[in-house]
Amino acid sequence: MRKVLVVEDEEIIRKGIVQLVHTLPGEYAVTEKEHGKAALEHLHANVPDLIISDIRMREMDGLTFLRRAKALYPSVPLMIISGYGDFEYAQQAIRIGVGEFMLKPVNRKAFLLALERLLDRSTPVPQIQSETSGQAIMFEEGASQHGDKHVITAIKSYIADNLDGDLTLQSLAELVHLHPAYISRLFKQCTETMVSEYITQARIERAKYLLSQTPLKIYDVASICGYQSPKHFMLVFKQQTGQTPGAFRNNYDNSLSLTIGKQENH
Repeated sequence: MRKVLVVEDEEIIRKGIVQLVHTLPGEYAVTEKEHGKAALEHLHANVPDLIISDIRMREMDGLTFLRRAKALYPSVPLMIISGYGDFEYAQQAIRIGVGEFMLKPVNRKAFLLALERLLDRSTPVPQIQSETSGQAIMFEEGASQHGDKHVITAIKSYIADNLDGDLTLQSLAELVHLHPAYISRLFKQCTETMVSEYITQARIERAKYLLSQTPLKIYDVASICGYQSPKHFMLVFKQQTGQTPGAFRNNYDNSLSLTIGKQENH
């Protein structure tokens, strides 16, 4: 029989987790605790096969509890359930060794899959997941909007300063010390744009400026904007603007000449 410890101060959420655990194949003994202090006392006499914990709780917060639980039983897999805005918490959780960081609201199927991965001890790296479709079993906490804005601002600033570089989700995640999946979902949530789409838009805007304001060759513009292949740059540029880089430059020059001519006639 597998033993699962659930630490959650909201009874309705805690009971929901317990019910889902029992839907897994096999037999499970689930112990419920309302906060970290009570859970830690339980661990001094019991060794679970899995620990599921909230972060924000009275008496003892989830991170403090999990840090101490990890010290007691290093091999026991850990899962955290929290809100979208807990960036500092997510970073600390990964450092502690949390195997699954579930973002609220959590989809039933995603939650069960995460449980199976942890119980099978087959999760190679920490995963951060969130599913808004389907039957949600959690209620979203008040998120830290200040933390959200700080991370997004840092990412946008880095992108603007490194348009000619190798901008990947992994490099952006390393910049803010968060998981790539976390960054992807957060950026989409806050900007309504995928990270890759935002990077492409920023590069094309830079290219439009260079094409209209400088005599640089198209292949030089492509390189400055992060495209190693001029052909690929021209393809993306046409997809984004509806015209080739050369046509864009010519149209801009013609429009400028027309404007100047009108001013001289006056």
